[in-house]
Amino acid sequence: MQLVIVESPAKAKTIEKYLGPGFKVLASYGHIRDLPPKDGSVDPENGFEMLWDNYADKAKQLKAITDEAKKADGLILATDPDREGEAISWHVQEVLAHKKALPKNVGRVTFNAITKAAVTEAMKNPRELDIDLIDAYRARRALDYLVGFTLSPILWRKLPGAKSAGRVQSVALRLIVERDREIEAFKAQEYWSVKASMEHKGQKFEARLIRHLGTKLDKMDLKTEVQAETARLAAETGNFVIDSVETKPVTRNPQPPFTTSTLQQEAARKLGFSASHTMRVAQGLYEDGAITYMRTDGVQMDGSAISAARKTISDRFDSGYLPEKPRVYQTKAKNAQEAHEAIRPTDFTKDKAGSGDHGRLYDLIYKRAMASQMASARMERTTVDLLDGTGQTGLRATGQVMKFPGFLAVYEEGLDDSEGEDSAILPPMAVGDSPAKHAVDKTQHFTQPPPRFSEATLVKRLEELGIGRPSTYASTIQVLKDRAYVRVEKNRLFAEESGRLLTAFLERFFERYVAYDYTAGLEDQLDDISGGRAQWQAFLESFWRDFKPKTVEIMDLKPSDITAELDQFLSPYLFPEREDGSDPRLCPKCGEGKLALRGGRFGAFVACSNYPECKYTRKFAQPGGENGEDTGPEVLGVHPESELEISRKSGRFGPYVEMGEGKEAKRASIPKDVPSEDFGLEWAIKLLSLPRIVGLHPESGEPVSAAIGRYGPYLVHAGKYARLSSTAEVFETGMNSAVVKLAEAAANPGRGRGAARAPLKELGKHPRTELEIKLMEGRFGPYVTDGTTNATLPKSVASDALTLEEAAQLIDARAAMPSKGKPKKKTAPKKAAPKKKAPAKKVKKVE
Repeated sequence: MQLVIVESPAKAKTIEKYLGPGFKVLASYGHIRDLPPKDGSVDPENGFEMLWDNYADKAKQLKAITDEAKKADGLILATDPDREGEAISWHVQEVLAHKKALPKNVGRVTFNAITKAAVTEAMKNPRELDIDLIDAYRARRALDYLVGFTLSPILWRKLPGAKSAGRVQSVALRLIVERDREIEAFKAQEYWSVKASMEHKGQKFEARLIRHLGTKLDKMDLKTEVQAETARLAAETGNFVIDSVETKPVTRNPQPPFTTSTLQQEAARKLGFSASHTMRVAQGLYEDGAITYMRTDGVQMDGSAISAARKTISDRFDSGYLPEKPRVYQTKAKNAQEAHEAIRPTDFTKDKAGSGDHGRLYDLIYKRAMASQMASARMERTTVDLLDGTGQTGLRATGQVMKFPGFLAVYEEGLDDSEGEDSAILPPMAVGDSPAKHAVDKTQHFTQPPPRFSEATLVKRLEELGIGRPSTYASTIQVLKDRAYVRVEKNRLFAEESGRLLTAFLERFFERYVAYDYTAGLEDQLDDISGGRAQWQAFLESFWRDFKPKTVEIMDLKPSDITAELDQFLSPYLFPEREDGSDPRLCPKCGEGKLALRGGRFGAFVACSNYPECKYTRKFAQPGGENGEDTGPEVLGVHPESELEISRKSGRFGPYVEMGEGKEAKRASIPKDVPSEDFGLEWAIKLLSLPRIVGLHPESGEPVSAAIGRYGPYLVHAGKYARLSSTAEVFETGMNSAVVKLAEAAANPGRGRGAARAPLKELGKHPRTELEIKLMEGRFGPYVTDGTTNATLPKSVASDALTLEEAAQLIDARAAMPSKGKPKKKTAPKKAAPKKKAPAKKVKKVE
């Protein structure tokens, strides 16, 4: 029997079906071990020796692999065809060797698609593990560990609020922060344009002013409304005749099939997917055998795939859509792994695969791959120039006509932050014609700052810089979101305060290690290792020789010294020069103190030097104090009964109200659903009065209270809880309503304080198990359940767009995962009861 190891159970099931009897296919569920997150996992003093620990939640699977390996005649390592796949195979081999369970015959096979033909062909050509790839993996893993576990303790001690830093993650964060700085420093400039509405032979078109007072106009030349009005009047009074008509043929060629990064970019543009969601869905399509391997930076397709694509094109379109020769693409990306194919369908006769998000992503991959082998699109672009009789004023109209759509009949690549081309269709015109002029209008414009990064444009920029790898982009962006260094609004990435401060710290004290060229250079060196051109320990030694002394130097600095350095480093950003020439550090509240950066328990902020007399502060992330001012407590009034002063304040967890001072002060958070415009003394008194006694329960006679807790508003009676839907209900709910809500909660136990909620949606029966699937709202967000297995909905998946098939796949994936439950405590063995003494044997007397 041959034992075959792959990563996922879905993949294992498919491959075992292809291979048939004589093969046992088991899944490793990804990596089986890693460097433990503690000091000493990499030892620079001992040749960068690495101490690996098996994942605790993989113990059951490792035992199954070990047991089967002991019985197997041979071991075939069939993990993914990339660096990570090679590393997983190496880990499996190392663990089995340590357990003395490694079969004599060990082979490594790879396939780019999970199809019967690809799998069976790969099994005929086993090879040994690629040591160069494994060395590159070890170097990368050790490098990331050394950076993370050396920098993070410095951040915890010297930079309040910072969580951790990573090699690629910190550079990606720097890109986002620098873009935010550009936007905030941007000063919009006013400019105007003039356009004429015209008509010729019954067809209307627009022409823009390009010549004024005998001079060619550039985009920004009309700076004021007065200038624009002068130009408008000149165009309005002029009699225009066509001076020239220029027609140019334009050819557009198709884009190559997807790589990992271009797939992430296009899925973000066209489908609204995050990078991590795109990779999850693509992984499912790959394991289903629908597409080729989805971690690649190659753009070439296998010859048989090109032939299949061309046949599909010829079957669906006429001969004009099929170029005479196949299109051959070459990778331009830096450090590309040329051995990998582009992402493409495994079968071009299937134009659909999966449903929901899986179906939508497959459609994108299918059309892009097919379009890549189609004929070019042909267009005709026309430019018409018009002059008035004086030759002092000129207009221009542009348009284009599609002559032959070619590949555009199937697919057109999306655009990022682009205005696109003028695609207006112009009427037939000739030199000497005089089109009718109906109206001339002027329009005000303002220059726009560079757009914030989306996940798609960030991936594109990282790829252009040669930073990171296709398999790392999704996880890198996800880490930035998870650690709250960035937030996502309308698919755009915004740097949070903690992310800005971390970037400033790294730029000031570790400038080299967040430099784009330096980080890209490390990637080049790692590629040299994978190509057998460099030695991995020598590479790490070179890095560590400079990096370690730098970290020791920074660790010796006092936190106050670091804050003072950051205050100077960020001075142009935090305290930009004022137009009136006054001191940008002068406190706007007291007019005497000087503003400076300060470090607090929960992060950095700007404060007045006259504290505590002047309590002016503003958030670190607000340049120049715009909208970031916190001038201290706002006195709302005096409580009518206690006669204590009530103030509104801001804290780490948001705004709150406080009555009294010191330890005796009473505080209450201001809920988000209380309108800020309505908030005043009345609301403050109500919040400070909580909990509110609704009355005595008619059955038990015990009090029913309404209050606001950690998880929102609620009712409580005799230790039983029921949720309320809003803050207003805390003060409005009467006894009749409270009794009903408490009864409903008691009838649906199992949700802690709240009543069991009704499903958000009933999706239908699981297509494989027939169990009813429901979409529920949980404490940590929406999830799907079939009554047996619960699966959390990824943040990137909108609950209102979730399909039955997607829900079923989430449940299947969760059910297939090994249990992560805590090991049961071993109960001490019961002491055996003392054995009863056997009765003494009777001895016969011998007479």
